[in-house]
Amino acid sequence: MDYLEQLIERYPQLSGNKAAIFNAYHQLAETFEAGGKLLVAGNGGSAADADHIVGELMKGFIKKRPLSDTFIEKLRMVNPEHAEYIGLNIQQGLPAIALSAHTALTTACINDMDGNIIYAQQVYGYGAAKDTFLGISTSGNAKNILFAMTTAKAKNMKTIALTGGTGGALANIADTAIIVPETETYKIQELHLPIYHALCLMIEDRFFK
Repeated sequence: MDYLEQLIERYPQLSGNKAAIFNAYHQLAETFEAGGKLLVAGNGGSAADADHIVGELMKGFIKKRPLSDTFIEKLRMVNPEHAEYIGLNIQQGLPAIALSAHTALTTACINDMDGNIIYAQQVYGYGAAKDTFLGISTSGNAKNILFAMTTAKAKNMKTIALTGGTGGALANIADTAIIVPETETYKIQELHLPIYHALCLMIEDRFFK
């Protein structure tokens, strides 16, 4: 099923983003195939989008993603009483972390350092060369996202920007920049959702046949 073609059919205004979305898909596929993870960050509604993306990747999206028989057998060896329940209820996931979700660390950074460095601190601590950082900013100029992406590139991570308008500073440094053709914040966010849904569908289809 060609989810990218379906996306463009439903949202023809995104036809100019097709190549960038496809490139982002390949970056994510390479990351997960290498055993890496996705770090995602945004502010406000884009922070909610970051959480949303993680929710689609870490468990089944439209597929069940059952555990392998090998892993279920390992569960039996550890805990025979509860292995069947655990094995039937958890699903395979792709490792993804929303950087907006860590309240204690966030408030510690605000108190001890600088609020704009919160995401960069997490990228530095979590990130490795085989990982990808996805920065979401409707303007492309959010300082905390820009600092995080700069840190990610310094760690040789892959980088993706999901933005709008002119793309801002993020578009200038990201490996792949998906710049939707809108300038108002809410309209940009309305187009971000179907894009990351399509990416999650494409990734799920690749890894969970």
